[in-house]
Amino acid sequence: MTGKNYIGNQLAATGTKTYKTFNPELNQENETVFVEATSIEIEEAVNLAAAAFKEFRTISGFKKAEFLNAIADEILALDDLLIQTFCSESGLPEGRAKGERGRTIGQLRSFANLVAEGSWVEATIDEAQPNREPMPKSDIRKMLIPLGPVVVFGASNFPLAYSTAGGDTAAALASGCPVLVKSHPMHAGTGELVASAIVKAAKKTGMPNGVFSNLNSSGIEVGQQLVAHPKVKAVGFTGSIKGGRALLDLAAKRAEPIPVFAEMGSINPVIILPKALENRYQEIAKTYAGSITLGAGQFCTNPGLLIGIKSESLSNFIAAVSEEIIKINPSCMLHPNIKKGYTTNKEKIVSQEKVSVTANYTSTIKNNYAEQAIVTVDGKTFLENTTLHLEVFGPFSMIVQCKNASELEEVIANLEGQLTGTVIADENEISDYQNVISALQNRVGRIIFNGVPTGVEVCESMVHGGPYPASTDSRFTAVGINSIKRWVRPFSYQDWPNELLPKELQNENSMSIFRTIDGLRTTKKI
Repeated sequence: MTGKNYIGNQLAATGTKTYKTFNPELNQENETVFVEATSIEIEEAVNLAAAAFKEFRTISGFKKAEFLNAIADEILALDDLLIQTFCSESGLPEGRAKGERGRTIGQLRSFANLVAEGSWVEATIDEAQPNREPMPKSDIRKMLIPLGPVVVFGASNFPLAYSTAGGDTAAALASGCPVLVKSHPMHAGTGELVASAIVKAAKKTGMPNGVFSNLNSSGIEVGQQLVAHPKVKAVGFTGSIKGGRALLDLAAKRAEPIPVFAEMGSINPVIILPKALENRYQEIAKTYAGSITLGAGQFCTNPGLLIGIKSESLSNFIAAVSEEIIKINPSCMLHPNIKKGYTTNKEKIVSQEKVSVTANYTSTIKNNYAEQAIVTVDGKTFLENTTLHLEVFGPFSMIVQCKNASELEEVIANLEGQLTGTVIADENEISDYQNVISALQNRVGRIIFNGVPTGVEVCESMVHGGPYPASTDSRFTAVGINSIKRWVRPFSYQDWPNELLPKELQNENSMSIFRTIDGLRTTKKI
């Protein structure tokens, strides 16, 4: 590690603003000094990306696949150095680091497979009908094309899978968009190592200089300059509602507004229906105590809100989950600032009227470890006090006790947009709560049956997004190969000479991709 910025293929550190990352487990700073990118370096990186786009957008899917697979190989080649750096900057265990590395590699290779095959461009051809009456019909052909340079913001809670070479970067590169990463200051070392892997892969596979840059930043200024730059065409962000909204507003104020695909806050409501509680409240309590505390609760899919109908079984569940969660040893949080934010938001919820604390870990813990907690409130109070909808990022959950199914439906309908919703039900019970399920579907991007929301499978069917503020555009996912659609736009050619068309739209279909021709999906040539 050098602590420098990657401006395309070159390292640079001409600035005077420096910082270090922090080891929350040891409660001390790490050694490497990182230099924040200057305005001149930012300008150079964006100009390189814009120049690289002219070539990169035309590179074949096969060559882009080589690049993505080479990135995966170079990340694996970092071996223990990457794992050790990850752990020292996050306080997360080695198993989590290796798991996240595997997820990152898997994402890169899945996009490589996607673009090598090529059908993802959704080529559509409507052939000319020169003899059509009363007017001839033109030959019109459509496909998806890349937007241009993309800025990706590293996420605090996923130093690998949602950061430098994470899902946003992999999808953007696969689409043909150069990427400028605004490295997260909490794991700048992990970011630089991964950036070095991407740069090596770019050189080995002959990608244009500027296809990737990695810019250090200890605050918000670098990110603001990147989003405001006229040559940047889209933004990917994973983080807080405050941060995501600020970027969305900044992008909207530009002379040319650009899309911001931000995945932000979510409390992921879990509806526990009466029969399920009556028959297996103890099992559900143990499962959810584990889910709430998993990774110190530092997941965007943490179950922060459990909702049920008042009953003896619900009371038994509250007692059981409160008992189970205290049995679990606390975990280290990502950074002292993350721990401070957790404590502040937890205290804000606890201080609200009619909120009862049913579990709060009070034994002695290490610095930067989180004390898990459960609170409960009645449905009427939850509806009246929107402060109770606050996301508490950490091992915390609120149980809302509704007086009946109608109030349960009302609570769900009045929630802000969420990434996930979960229904815990016994066999055939769910059919009696269709209005509740419909209300939940209208508020979330993914609905889970008899499971936990923690854990986001990387696959084509996954939707990781939801109505605002879960994400800024609920039509798109931030996970899986369909996330590539954030970085492209549809483009049509009308009456264009066949030999001048992209290969994907030419009559011969030399790539043998699936295309829709006059309404029929086929691999045939014309």
